[in-house]
Amino acid sequence: MKANKIFIALALFAVAGLTSCRDKFAELNQKPDAVTTAEPSFLATRAQTLFETNDYLFWFYNQSYYFRWPQLASSGVFSEGSYGMDASVVHRQTGYITMLTYKNAINNYIQAYEHPEYQAYADMCGVLAVYGAIYAIDINGDIQYTEASKYRDGGPLTPKYDRVEDLYDLFITELDQYIATFKDETQVVVSKQDIIYNGDLAKWAKLANTLKLKIAVRLYNNNPTKAGQIAQAVLSNGVGYIDSLEDAFIFHKANATTGGDLAYQTGNGISMVGASENVINYMVASLDPRVRFFYTKNGFNSKIIQEFIAEGKYDSLPPFVQDNIILDDEGNFVSYILGEPWNRYQGRPIVWEMSPEYEAMKGIYFDYTDRYQLTVGEASKSYGIFSSLSEEMVRGRCGYTVPTIPGGPVIQDNAQIPWWGMYLGAGETNLYLAELAALGAISGSAKAYYEKGVELSVREWDFIAGKNSIPYYGTTYGYDDLEESIELKEGEIADMLATDAVKWDGSLEKIYLQQLMNFTMLPNELYVTARRSGYPKVGSDLLPMVKFDKFELAAIPRRFEFSEPAPTDIMHDIRMESLREQGLTPGKNQSGMGFSSTSVLNSERLWQDKNAPQWGSGK
Repeated sequence: MKANKIFIALALFAVAGLTSCRDKFAELNQKPDAVTTAEPSFLATRAQTLFETNDYLFWFYNQSYYFRWPQLASSGVFSEGSYGMDASVVHRQTGYITMLTYKNAINNYIQAYEHPEYQAYADMCGVLAVYGAIYAIDINGDIQYTEASKYRDGGPLTPKYDRVEDLYDLFITELDQYIATFKDETQVVVSKQDIIYNGDLAKWAKLANTLKLKIAVRLYNNNPTKAGQIAQAVLSNGVGYIDSLEDAFIFHKANATTGGDLAYQTGNGISMVGASENVINYMVASLDPRVRFFYTKNGFNSKIIQEFIAEGKYDSLPPFVQDNIILDDEGNFVSYILGEPWNRYQGRPIVWEMSPEYEAMKGIYFDYTDRYQLTVGEASKSYGIFSSLSEEMVRGRCGYTVPTIPGGPVIQDNAQIPWWGMYLGAGETNLYLAELAALGAISGSAKAYYEKGVELSVREWDFIAGKNSIPYYGTTYGYDDLEESIELKEGEIADMLATDAVKWDGSLEKIYLQQLMNFTMLPNELYVTARRSGYPKVGSDLLPMVKFDKFELAAIPRRFEFSEPAPTDIMHDIRMESLREQGLTPGKNQSGMGFSSTSVLNSERLWQDKNAPQWGSGK
């Protein structure tokens, strides 16, 4: 876990060296060895600054589907159209190719200049490539990997597609090779050039070893024996695995003062979604502090509530606000029933559009143009009733305005904080181990892994929330005397583990639900976990999935559409053959016609999804 304190000016040499053609030296009036060459340390640093699986396009496009399909969040009501999707807006996750490019460039340097002691730099890029390729497989199925990014070294211009099953095997082999390199004491690494682990190769070895667990849980539904063997080997490997906050794959790329836009992750606004009511209710019932780190408070603090009452608009308050306050004999606000810091988190109802339920809720939740507006004198303000994903947990350049009554003070938090990202933590690791132990795939106590996973997940996300300085973390802004800050408090994890919703009882459902909560800010992992587990489950007493009468679970997509390449695309035949071998029908032809029903996106599954349970059915 490391913060980058520098920005590498020589990265320009890396980019230039990587994008030139094979014959570049032939055009120069000097010897090839006289031309400036980017060294491995610079290349590795540049690769790390470019590494990202949850970038702007991912959050702008894919995440809304990832949350919507398993009903974990939504931008509004559900309908047949909301379960559909458009292939033209899907972000296909190809960043792993960039990591392979830098890995190849470093290996070329090592071979050309005979510097085997720099192999760790190449293998760092290799680890990041595997991480990104796992994500790419999650959405693409078969991908180009073994022949990808090799044209400048004499490889094919039209690389083949590798099968998912073969790639999982290859990744295990590659990760073992990288671990061997990281254990090699002859390796030389400049600590400041490694912005992730500050040159600590022991931590890189743990990351490589832990990545195998991502593969194991994805493989389990198709080959539980092999999945168990992979996971057991992770436990047996002497390098260890990510089992503490100190070892977690958490970092930021630059300081605000040195990194420019690089420090803030994504420069543009991100299309966010609101939490579902079932998720918020589950997290609040669990006394889960992460609800405060992942989601925003709504606009109804105690002063806003009292102003609604004073203006004679008590009946306009949202029902869940009315149900959570105590009034005195004169009808004025006294206190909350559900106290701070829990009472201002509210999700959107999961309801089918134009159903009787929707019509009854419409004026409260979905059509409230004037209902939640206050006017005092000439000043008017509207107040949001829902909790949305916290944007400052996604990017660093954000601002926040504290809800105040019309004509009240303007209180803003416009601090620009370098963005910190979570990529693989000890909470995730231990929850995977809990799952595999509960399934009987590995030895060890599922209960111990589970409770440790929950605790570490809360602590890691509290750490991230603090580093990203999200609204109300460590401050109440001094406006509402009843406000409380949202950082983790002493005893909260023990209280959470003691609730009926979280307390260990041996159920797989609780393990999977905790995985889902842990992955709230990693929507790709959230989606994959929901897809492979069948949770949330229809009829659950903990976090239920709603079965709509007008839409079958088997019609909810389990993959994105794949467009047919243009006939002039040199990859056309290779791509079409890959889709055919996977049993996948292209969703759009050149006239723009897509599927008439989303059911084909459920029945035609990617390889790793073929034996997974249906949405909402659980294991």
